[in-house]
Amino acid sequence: MTSSEGETPSRPSLIGPGGKVDPDAVRVAAELGEGDDEGLRRVSFKLSRDLNKRLDRYLVDRIAFMSRNQLQRLIELGEVTVNGRQPKASTKLRLGDEVEVVLPPPPAKSIQPEDIPIDILFEDEHLLVLNKSPDIIVHPARSHHSGTLLNALVHHFQKQGGGIEDLSSVGEESARPGVVHRLDRKTSGVMVVAKSDEAHWKLGRQFELRRVDKRYLAVLQGELPDPADVIELPIGPHPSKVKGLRERMVVRHDDLGKAAVTLYRVRERYQDYTLVELELKTGRTHQIRVHMSHLGFPLVGDDMYEGRITTLPMLTGDTSDPSNVVMDRQALHAALLSFVHPMTNQTMTFTAPMRDDMARLIALLREHREPSGIIEMAGATVDMAAAMP
Repeated sequence: MTSSEGETPSRPSLIGPGGKVDPDAVRVAAELGEGDDEGLRRVSFKLSRDLNKRLDRYLVDRIAFMSRNQLQRLIELGEVTVNGRQPKASTKLRLGDEVEVVLPPPPAKSIQPEDIPIDILFEDEHLLVLNKSPDIIVHPARSHHSGTLLNALVHHFQKQGGGIEDLSSVGEESARPGVVHRLDRKTSGVMVVAKSDEAHWKLGRQFELRRVDKRYLAVLQGELPDPADVIELPIGPHPSKVKGLRERMVVRHDDLGKAAVTLYRVRERYQDYTLVELELKTGRTHQIRVHMSHLGFPLVGDDMYEGRITTLPMLTGDTSDPSNVVMDRQALHAALLSFVHPMTNQTMTFTAPMRDDMARLIALLREHREPSGIIEMAGATVDMAAAMP
């Protein structure tokens, strides 16, 4: 089968009219667990003529359910090869080139309302600010078509007599309506969601230009020697394609590493642990987790990046209940978000109280690990009293 642009797909069952990947076929294959030996759905194209076209632009034409940014990210993660080698998004395709893509399942066609509790900090007709719990992903992705924050928001709006139309339509084509920015599934904290298209574009512009003050709190393993520092280390995908490693990011100094800058300020010290406030100057995937682990101070509970699942005996020495888990996810909380309201031009600042697990972790450290007390320093903006419930 040859399309108008001159490629022959090797898996026609996933290819629809015009040589484009059929999202419904990919979705069904994902639901049935079909794929290669690793459960991955792959599609390959061999160019029968010289297109002289960038790889990312070519893939936009072939995989319509993914945006160019999403496809560039897929290329960065090594899920796309050209002639068996890992390319760049800018790689020009030529006659005879073979392109193979590992396809994620497309997002669900619609977002159904689900009665999932959400902690709303502020809401008006233009936007909603919430304190995300650490056990929920933000929007449908891969195999997660339900149980997301968007499902919860649609239910919230439905109770008010509305529905998904109460979210901005920006991002709707990729099942991300209203999503201005995201937090990792196991990261808790403050987020803003847009309810109108105008608010979405204006908020997105603030994030793009780094005019938003966004601060995180994290508990690290080990005692940082310096009270504050700037980490400037490029981040890129893990070179291994082995399951469990290919999902990770690493510090890399080659052409696949992208500039990443993190500022940290120590807010409290304990024996063998440190509480830090973090400020991001870039927004790379897993940036905080990668930078701190690379320096030898992984986040408590972050087993993807060398952190330990933390139990009560580890903190207190009390072995009476060795199964008592205090922190089984990364101890990372988006504590503060400050931005200009897109419609009123007023500066709005929100501090989200920590979730119970991280608050308990800090309470135990203060009780058993020789706490220094809260450290105030120039540039630190998180109100610790407000962040601790």
